[in-house]
Amino acid sequence: MELSFEEDCVWRKALGAVTKEDEGITYVVVGKSKEDKAEEEVPRASCEGVTCKGLGSVMRMAMASNEGANLSDRHMYPVRSNYLRSHVDAWIDAVCSVKGAYECLKTNARGGNADLSAKRKQQATVQLKDAKEDLTKVFDDLETFLFHRTFLASERASCADVLVFALAYGLLSDKVVGKDFFEKRPSLTRWMATVSCSCETVKRSFSLGEGYFEKAVAACQTQDAWNVAMPQAAQKAKKDAAKDQKKKKSNSNFASLASLSSVSAAASQQPEPERKADPPAKEEKKAEKKAEKKAQKGGAPANAAGKKGDEEEDPVKKAKKAAKKAEKEAKKAKMLAKKAKREKEEAAKKAKGGAGKSKAAKKAEEAAAKKKKQMEEEEATLKFLDSQPKGGKKQIDKINIQTYSPRIVEHSWYSWWEKEGFFTANNKHTKGKTFTIVIPPPNVTGTLHLGHALTDSIEDTIVRWKRMSGYETLWVPGTDHAGIATQTVVEKKLMREKGITRHDLGREKFLEEVHAFARDKKSTILNQIRRLGSSVDWTRERFTMDEDLQLAVKEAFCQMYEKGLIYRDARLVNWCCHLNTALSDIEVDYIDIPKRTMLSVPGHKDQVEFGCITSFAYPLEDGSGELVVATTRIETMLGDTAVAVHPNDPRYKHLHGKFLIHPVNGRKIPIITDAILVDMEFGTGAVKITPAHDPNDFATGQRHNLEFINVFDDNGLLNDNGTGQFKGMKRFVARVKIVEFLEEKGLFRGKEDNEMRLGLCSRSKDVIEPMLKPQWWVNCKEMGADAVNVVRNGDLKIIPKDYEKTWYFWMENIRDWCISRQLWWGHRIPAYYINVEGEDGEKGGMPGRNSEKGERWVVGRTEEEAMQRAQAKFPGKKVTLTQDEDVLDTWFSSGLFPFSSFKWPRETDDLKAFFPTQLLETGHDILFFWVARMVMMSRCLMGVLPFKEVFLHAMVRDAHGRKMSKSLGNVIDPLDVISGITLENLHKTLMGGNLDPKEVEKAKLGQSQDFPDGIEECGTDALRFALVAYTSQGRDVNLDVKRVVGYRHWCNKLFNALRFCMMNLGDDFKAPNSIKPDDLPPFCRWILSRLNQTIRTTVQTMDEYHFSSSTSAIYSFWQYDLCDVFIELVKPVMSSSDEALKKKTRDTLWACLEVGLRLLHPFMPFLTEELWQRLPKDAAYAKNYPSITISPYPACTEEFVDPTLEKNMTYAGVITNRIRSLRSTYGLVSQKQQPEVYLVCSDEAMKKVDGVAEYIASLSLSSKVHCVTSASGIPEGCGVAPVDDAVTVYMVLTGMVDPEGEIKRLSKKLKETQNQKANLEKRMAMPNYAKTPEQFKEEDKSRLAKFDTEMANINQAIDGFKKMASAPPKKKEEAGEPPKKEQEEPTAEAQPRGGSSGFLEPGEKIVKKGDVKKKSTGFFSFSSYARVLVLTDKPRLFYMDGTEMKGEFVGVLSCTKKNDSSFIIKSEGKERIIETAEANAWVSSINSTMNL
Repeated sequence: MELSFEEDCVWRKALGAVTKEDEGITYVVVGKSKEDKAEEEVPRASCEGVTCKGLGSVMRMAMASNEGANLSDRHMYPVRSNYLRSHVDAWIDAVCSVKGAYECLKTNARGGNADLSAKRKQQATVQLKDAKEDLTKVFDDLETFLFHRTFLASERASCADVLVFALAYGLLSDKVVGKDFFEKRPSLTRWMATVSCSCETVKRSFSLGEGYFEKAVAACQTQDAWNVAMPQAAQKAKKDAAKDQKKKKSNSNFASLASLSSVSAAASQQPEPERKADPPAKEEKKAEKKAEKKAQKGGAPANAAGKKGDEEEDPVKKAKKAAKKAEKEAKKAKMLAKKAKREKEEAAKKAKGGAGKSKAAKKAEEAAAKKKKQMEEEEATLKFLDSQPKGGKKQIDKINIQTYSPRIVEHSWYSWWEKEGFFTANNKHTKGKTFTIVIPPPNVTGTLHLGHALTDSIEDTIVRWKRMSGYETLWVPGTDHAGIATQTVVEKKLMREKGITRHDLGREKFLEEVHAFARDKKSTILNQIRRLGSSVDWTRERFTMDEDLQLAVKEAFCQMYEKGLIYRDARLVNWCCHLNTALSDIEVDYIDIPKRTMLSVPGHKDQVEFGCITSFAYPLEDGSGELVVATTRIETMLGDTAVAVHPNDPRYKHLHGKFLIHPVNGRKIPIITDAILVDMEFGTGAVKITPAHDPNDFATGQRHNLEFINVFDDNGLLNDNGTGQFKGMKRFVARVKIVEFLEEKGLFRGKEDNEMRLGLCSRSKDVIEPMLKPQWWVNCKEMGADAVNVVRNGDLKIIPKDYEKTWYFWMENIRDWCISRQLWWGHRIPAYYINVEGEDGEKGGMPGRNSEKGERWVVGRTEEEAMQRAQAKFPGKKVTLTQDEDVLDTWFSSGLFPFSSFKWPRETDDLKAFFPTQLLETGHDILFFWVARMVMMSRCLMGVLPFKEVFLHAMVRDAHGRKMSKSLGNVIDPLDVISGITLENLHKTLMGGNLDPKEVEKAKLGQSQDFPDGIEECGTDALRFALVAYTSQGRDVNLDVKRVVGYRHWCNKLFNALRFCMMNLGDDFKAPNSIKPDDLPPFCRWILSRLNQTIRTTVQTMDEYHFSSSTSAIYSFWQYDLCDVFIELVKPVMSSSDEALKKKTRDTLWACLEVGLRLLHPFMPFLTEELWQRLPKDAAYAKNYPSITISPYPACTEEFVDPTLEKNMTYAGVITNRIRSLRSTYGLVSQKQQPEVYLVCSDEAMKKVDGVAEYIASLSLSSKVHCVTSASGIPEGCGVAPVDDAVTVYMVLTGMVDPEGEIKRLSKKLKETQNQKANLEKRMAMPNYAKTPEQFKEEDKSRLAKFDTEMANINQAIDGFKKMASAPPKKKEEAGEPPKKEQEEPTAEAQPRGGSSGFLEPGEKIVKKGDVKKKSTGFFSFSSYARVLVLTDKPRLFYMDGTEMKGEFVGVLSCTKKNDSSFIIKSEGKERIIETAEANAWVSSINSTMNL
């Protein structure tokens, strides 16, 4: 777009308003025309020849400080602040660049040379991507800017707001960015809504959708675009000023300024942004100008302008002021009198007992009272349930709850299931098929979080499904001792509470503390598992420190040692100096450091430098020179035992075989050659070798038989092995001191940035130190290769299949596993060191130190067995044994869990019946930690795989995609979601843990942001369903608790739906033994077909572990098929007199409920049990299956599947939605407004629609639906809406809408459609359109045809409304309504029964609207004059006004007497109190006539 601004300064109109300052009062000067130029007070800018292209230029033109004009001081833009102006420029540039890139992309997507177009499209795509990145940055800046502001430049909307809004709106309208782009920025969203709502012109400009850029500029050119946004007081003042200006023809300039001053004075009540004071010189000039003008108008000399009292005030002005003041005083007195009267009236109302309360207050009080009553009823019910014997079956017949309450619904069922043994597996079963799964044992370090809840929810869903499918099912529960984690937590607890360490207590006392802690946490965890509804076999619950499992661990260690798979060796380990223990490779977390970076390290006050490489020189022994080396860990140079160079490097050939001198300890360091380690092109080509502290150097040391010197102790302090003056220093303190030492010696050669990966302990976050330690190792080479083969040949199936690549990578590159841990808590290693009496210490060595002798170790299941082996090694000598102080890696015992839980190594019945298991379900993050170890150890010790399938679920993250972390405050106890929790109590959960005080505050902030009102009570079923529904076979689940709340509301919907259905089934309903589809009406056959299709989908997706698809299918059936459609179709049937149809409908309804609940049960165990127990069932069926838990899972019955009927009903749903949409368009919101509908169908569509027309009528609130093939016979005055090419909806609107208004609306829509068609035809007529691909040409032809059809329908509708508007109003007799006559008796058909006259006497009434008890939406209101209630023989019950029919009670459910003068009629959606002296007669008549 291009805008030219000529001499007349059109651009100033685009500004809309210009501000001017006068004595501290801000007022608005509206842009003036050329004729007002002489009187204009603001200097006009010279803009000749200026051309602005694009809105960015328009904005900058508008904001720019024009030379000589000084407009920047006056108009409503942030030009006073370079900071604000630069921001506005950035916003405009970013949005314009995205808009331009998007237009470029659209242009290049069609037409032209295909290759060139593809290339341009690619360029445009890249351009758009870059522009979007810039847009994100600047809009984040805009979000921050708007946080404390309403508009961009001032407290009122300005051109800046409208133009930036236009750009942003354009991106949203064209779908360049999604709605979530703005929703993620609440301040930006609020600003857009405010701008769009502030100015009527803006509303009108953007309502059409297209051309918003041009319309934005046009909007800025209109005065009312800005005046609408002003306060009402300012608007009124401006109007008053305009009237005064018309009256006063003289002194017009003064009047104009006065009127505008009044506008600004009223507007100044709003806070304005601070403005800097004008410079003194500028103030003086302004004062002089004012004095001159005053002299011209009032006759005073200019030099006397600033003096007070020198001249007498003008009498006319004085009189005007006095009159104005008196008027103000009168208005003030009148206002005070009104206020006093209002206060008096309110006081009188309050004195009458709160009658003065507002409706909102009354509603709030009523809602609070209702909630209080509901809570009291819930508490009473819970008290009753608590008083019942634990484990007894819930007495649902004594519990009457009107709304869904998770606390009540979930109460008692689990204890009953457990007591009845529904979860206990029989190892002597005869079912022929078994399903066994072990729980991933949670650590006893704390409580379960939502990640555990996801695991348990998925596993219990699978287990319940398999149990109901006829499998003998066993789910083994258990907990893990978690060696490092638990010991760390208890040590911190001891230090925090008692100020002592484990060493102060000693090993035995410390282990007692840990056992007590583990018991407490274990109890909490097991309770959480029960609350989650997990159907585990509690008779087989295990703990990895149980005696049986300790026996299994010892047996496994001994067997693997005897097979040569476990060995003792001094090798480099990952050492954590903070925890004083070795770690396996997968217990180390790595971070990337791109350059020199300072990091905090546990145990160090100051931060430590990483990401740099330090160069220093070793002097040659003969003094002939030096050799420069480099290292990222300068502290390890104290343990250097060689320097390696490449054998082919010509620079160092003369140094082969020579020695260097260590500058700290004088050690001779050989220069060796090594082609494996050294890269001649990297650095100096010389590499220092520290075999005891680097994995690569360790291998080099073994190849060259170098000395291994360990310079650190277990705490990370420098020992006395050649460390000289640095002995006793912390390793990272020594890092700094050694550099200083080298600088003093003249050997330091500099530092450079160096990208590196830094290993951290996953528990303590300490920097890992490679240390040479004698440890126990597992040789994993052969076991790893076997684990690869079982997956490749299909014996073990990993789901999702994508993780097979991860499996192969880990197992093909597996290294030996260090299983020693220098801890006290865990399985102590069953290895013993032999001490021979009489030997000196040097010969015998020290166990655990580098001096130990490997041959002195023996292994035994008991100490006696170990002693026998020791005596065999040293026959005839007296020996003693010292058991290894270390414990085994936690994953060693966890790897045995699939068979140690069945008491292996003993041959138990459980082991024979239930091992190997069928499935392992766990998170993908422990695929190698746990899954691989179980596979390797089971194949090694049992000779079989521990399971056949591995299903890896996603990781649970918070709603923002962040990993669950206690320091972020997003770790949530599932019980807090189940029971609900306040924000205050959420904060309390952070106390008493191991978080640093700073982390606690950070976590509180996170909780306050995510859960400002705490967490609403959701219940177990809603939480489980949400978690399983989230589960797709991916890597992450971003769990939003709000979605769980949504499923809690869905539980309430199911609860209410079943209550309604039970009411329609009736107390005497008997469950059918069988249902034949051929005997059923179409809508019953349809719902049963949908039910069986849902069963098929659910079973199939469960087999494939696509749980989100399973939940989606079940949810869709209950929500959309059963509740939204079938139950709505049931209602008119229940109101009919066709008893046979009612019977078939009730049988179908019962089948859907009973089968549907069983289908849902694995996902929602508590709610389904509660509802299923309330359903009427055959006695034999109820006896065989006392609980839904052990009832059979539904199977698809093919005879009920009817794809054609489903397709027709689906199409009926599409038509229904179109009719509903048309109702909304014409404002037909009342259920009483039920127009006739005509469906003009093609021959093919007629076959689908004709049989379901009555269902469309019921679902769309239409009085009748006619299916026709031509529109010729359809009445005039119809609303028209095409469903598709085959069906068009005609809704008869005579008497329901305003025809004139509809003609205007349709004419506007017709014009839009014509414009769209014209634009498309114009584009198709362009010369280069011939190059457009055929695919797009076909799409354009189709669009043209649709435009033609749409215009024809609109024209037809307009013609109909014109005829309706021109037709004379019909009398009621012509409209089919009886004429209204005074005191006319009803016809014989309407004659009431039971001896009653059927009429309400004058003074008697049906209760007013305020007294009606509302049970659902859409209720009738009655005025206070007399009504007539009529009962007919049909039977029908309706009410009349005189003889005019007003309405009917449809679907009467009951009629009961309230008292002698009133009775209650309950019908669908209504409950009415009827006041009459003949209440008894009416109740008797209605009940007998309507068979109630």
